Amino acid sequence: MEALLAETSIAELCRKYSINQSQFYKWNKEFLEAGKKRLSGDVTREATSSEVTELKKENARLKEMVADLVLRYDIVKKSLDMLD
Repeated sequence: MEALLAETSIAELCRKYSINQSQFYKWNKEFLEAGKKRLSGDVTREATSSEVTELKKENARLKEMVADLVLRYDIVKKSLDMLD
């Protein structure tokens, strides 16, 4: 945001936050492109790698829960079949 306000030079900002200027310009381009997409009505976005990692963990946890429930269901069903 500081760069958009143009109160400080890009070189000075990069020194302040210890980032490479080429990285700054890459992030700036991505930020502006995302803004253009949002303004044009495109609300989809790419997931970050940390979001993908968290989703994979959640997916594995849910699969494990479903497998456990299926096993419990089978056990109950077999128990009920034995009673008949």
